[in-house]
Amino acid sequence: MQAADKLVGMVVALVAFAVVIGAILLVVHLLERRGARRVAWWFIGPTLLLIAVGLVYPALRTVWRSLYDAAGTSFIGLGNYTDIFTSGEQLVVLRNTVLWVLVTPFVATVVGLIYAILVDGAKGEAAAKALIFLPMAISFVGASIIWKFMYEYRFYDPAVENNPNQIGFINQIIVWLGGTPQNFLLNSPWNNFFLIAVMIWIQAGFAMTILSAAIKAIPSEITEAARLDGVSSLQLFRFVTVPSIRPTLIVVLTTIAIGCLKVFDIVRTMTAGRYGTSVVANEFYTQSFSAGNQGLGAALAVLLFVLVVPIIVYNVHHLRKASR
Repeated sequence: MQAADKLVGMVVALVAFAVVIGAILLVVHLLERRGARRVAWWFIGPTLLLIAVGLVYPALRTVWRSLYDAAGTSFIGLGNYTDIFTSGEQLVVLRNTVLWVLVTPFVATVVGLIYAILVDGAKGEAAAKALIFLPMAISFVGASIIWKFMYEYRFYDPAVENNPNQIGFINQIIVWLGGTPQNFLLNSPWNNFFLIAVMIWIQAGFAMTILSAAIKAIPSEITEAARLDGVSSLQLFRFVTVPSIRPTLIVVLTTIAIGCLKVFDIVRTMTAGRYGTSVVANEFYTQSFSAGNQGLGAALAVLLFVLVVPIIVYNVHHLRKASR
């Protein structure tokens, strides 16, 4: 019965969407002869309305809610923001977020750049790129489950002969090599790096794809002239390749950094933010929907927005500057 209701609701939504679009197109057709500007407003108007209802109003509502207490009844001003920057628990959240943003973009970009250089022009380039890019086709939750099994730990006592087999691939290799298995997701702050490794594994393929295209776009005349001047491969990379793809490098770095600021799925799936691994996006969810602290949750959402906006502005500014 529920499935049928959902199907009917979906059909009604599609029909309503078709009717609205049809009405807009009809009005545009009738007004087409009265000027292009009026026609343009009929297309821009619904978009602006949806942005106002779906983005601007919720953002303003969230800012207003962040100025109230947990129950949303008493006005406390900047109290929630003060808690974020003074509470020991919230400072750990901020530390972890900074760690994600500083480590992941640079490591993923470097790994992607190395991949792009190694496979460029090599035999089986398409197959190699497909394999490297494959993690991007997996959802963050799916990738997290895969790596959670990779890190899986079972109690191990070196003094006991018949210890249970480690089902975690990494711990089983450690046992085969004569070492002691580790609970990778338990020990802070190192467990954050093991979570970051999952993001690097996913984003390296994205970085490789974008940077490989940028490298192929370098005019062959430039590289040939450099080789005729007798530069080594390292010098060619340093003085020709990197300066030529610098705008693309910045785009890749900033895009991955934004993804790290908003990272939620990996942390939520692998540790649920426990053991000192929570980040701003996960803490926002926890405070809003688990702890019932609507005020602090809204303040964390505003903080996340404030952190993301400057990166987006810089990215847009850099792209405009590069296109001139």
